[in-house]
Amino acid sequence: MLMLRFAICFAATAVAAASAPTTATAPTASSLRRALESRYQHAATLKAAFYERYDDGKGGGQAESGIVYFERPGRMRWEYESPETKLFLVDGKNVWFYVPADHTASRAKMKESSDWRTPIALLAGKADLAKLCRNLELIGTGAGMAQTDEKPEAPEDSVLRCTPRDNSDAMGEEISDVILEIDPQSFLVRVVIRQPGNLETEFRFGNWQENISIPPDKFHFTPPQGVEIVDEDKLADQMH
Repeated sequence: MLMLRFAICFAATAVAAASAPTTATAPTASSLRRALESRYQHAATLKAAFYERYDDGKGGGQAESGIVYFERPGRMRWEYESPETKLFLVDGKNVWFYVPADHTASRAKMKESSDWRTPIALLAGKADLAKLCRNLELIGTGAGMAQTDEKPEAPEDSVLRCTPRDNSDAMGEEISDVILEIDPQSFLVRVVIRQPGNLETEFRFGNWQENISIPPDKFHFTPPQGVEIVDEDKLADQMH
């Protein structure tokens, strides 16, 4: 499981609202932030396909993919399908990590988990990037942008760079910056978390669905018979 060690106070869930705001003027960091936050605030439930990649900065890494579900307030379910079946679930109180092949389920209180998916769940629908980012800037090669070689995956997308107000996560590890890629409809399609030493973790999201009916048991974990439950102070320690 790829671990995203960012302070438990950063929102990065892509959500879709009923209609995307449009403007005749070029987007700014402030306008993109407002549009993104508006989308967070108008989706009760979400479903998306995700791709997750980790680069250790030394030529090694890992990639996984699956389906993720969100429900306000603060519940989510990451179903990993490839290359191995796994489950990462937040039920509103506890964080669960279950790998069927291991016959063990790890459990931690949500406030104790430093995995980056936890703040995604906590703040879905409650995003306030102005408080979370010491500096939020629109980056690229165009006029009025902070000049950088960072390019969006799609030419019509916009890229924001967040410098966290607190640049260390819950385990004291430094975070350099967080990249947010937003499409013209204000969907958040990519998140990249960078740490010193060229460490990088990336999420990509697609096929978003909003306000769909999700069975309540999707956000409840009942350990299968014979599975051992291990309580962890920091569930993230189990995820690399």
